[in-house]
Amino acid sequence: MLVFTRNGEYIRTIGEPGNGRDSNSTTHFARVAEIAIDRSGTEAYLADGYTNRRVDVIDVATGAFKRYWGAYGNRPDDDADNSYVPDQALPQQFKGPVHCAEPSNDDLIYVCDRGGDRIQVCRPDGTFIKEGMIAPQTLAMGSTWDIAFSQDDDQEFIYVADGSNMKVHILDRTSLEVLYTFGEGGRQPGMFFSPHSIATDSEGNIYTTETYEGKRVQKFLYTGLVPLQNVREGAAWPMQERN
Repeated sequence: MLVFTRNGEYIRTIGEPGNGRDSNSTTHFARVAEIAIDRSGTEAYLADGYTNRRVDVIDVATGAFKRYWGAYGNRPDDDADNSYVPDQALPQQFKGPVHCAEPSNDDLIYVCDRGGDRIQVCRPDGTFIKEGMIAPQTLAMGSTWDIAFSQDDDQEFIYVADGSNMKVHILDRTSLEVLYTFGEGGRQPGMFFSPHSIATDSEGNIYTTETYEGKRVQKFLYTGLVPLQNVREGAAWPMQERN
């Protein structure tokens, strides 16, 4: 992994070249999916990821490797059976790809186990707290591709990009219950072709990227909260200006 300044000047290389999967290595990574910085700006959390099956933590200032963990805070085991079968016991290792590891304002880490259709919540030391399932009948590429938090102080809601089902799920952050979804498959505005990443800005607006043949970024304007019974799930069609 390479580190640069905002101006594109090279600073350092973190990690050494590796030889494929080794989820217990402290010297190299294996196809990191995403990086997030904690609110103190001192630690970076790596979703490591596409080949390894773990979350890594490194020191932002020095790049030093600090700690790592697998599903449920377990030591990763690359030889363990990580098969995911809906309605059966969940694998004790990440199915993968481990696609996000996002710190919240209250210092919890939310981990996307994409192929396992789940989000696991841990403390910064990897201690497991809870997990929630999202569209648990989803196979193949899985449902939990990326997450973003709402911009209120309590980060009451989580937005989940679900590239397999072409949707964004809105979760209650405390319970991890799915409250609402928007989007459906298609190329028109408000529809999705595999939403891959998601982010929110300071005003609460939502941004999504689409991979494969989607090839675009969409912005969804935050317009406030309304009762769930007053909204329709499906494509978030743009508002048309009226004369």
